Amino acid sequence: MSWIAGLDGCLTGWVAALMRLDGAEPPRVRVVETVAEIADAPERPAIVAVDIPIGLPERIEGPGRSPERVLRPLLGARRSSVFSMPARAAVYAPDYRAACREARARSEPPRGITIQGFNILPKVREVDELLRARPELRERIHEVHPEAAFWAMNGEIPLDSRKVEAAGLDQRRALLLASGLPPHLVGAPPPRGAKTDDLLDALAALVVARAIAQERARSFPEPPERDAHGIPVAIWTLDIRRDPA
Repeated sequence: MSWIAGLDGCLTGWVAALMRLDGAEPPRVRVVETVAEIADAPERPAIVAVDIPIGLPERIEGPGRSPERVLRPLLGARRSSVFSMPARAAVYAPDYRAACREARARSEPPRGITIQGFNILPKVREVDELLRARPELRERIHEVHPEAAFWAMNGEIPLDSRKVEAAGLDQRRALLLASGLPPHLVGAPPPRGAKTDDLLDALAALVVARAIAQERARSFPEPPERDAHGIPVAIWTLDIRRDPA
């Protein structure tokens, strides 16, 4: 196992941070149009950690999927960053009104979908379609959430500052440096098509990818659930029980 990758969505697709576990080559960052481009890249990363909901239940019981229900209360002031995904039928609805209709019909209690949630549905569909078409990728591609990653890096203490604030960006950079990422990577400007917070979130995903590769990660819930297509339903982050540093 040599390369790993962390991905976060950006305006033009995905910002991807790639790193060799043995440090034999320098890390690299680029923007790609699809997750498949990274899965099939020349580096062939063994673990791809991506900030997008993966695994879509046919029905939703309570406030969202089980990973969202379990993780949200742990994040304190940042809990709202973990917003609820609806059932699969709503994700594949043709427009916002139809998505809300499908979401309410397949949830208990009935819940619609936020505009923020609706806006990421194209990327949710992209990854869902990829994992349904190529089951072998399910062991390589894992769902992560940047705020869960930073929470774990911070000793499982919630962050107070928002990532778009200067203090929030500085705190996240400090945590990435403390995790062992090189300063030139953490301090690099974002690539064209991405913002600074997109890059930092991709680097947080990279830290989790490394933990998964080194068997120092945990999932919420634990163990992961599976949806009707056999796709894992879990958010992964660092396990400080195995790596207290």
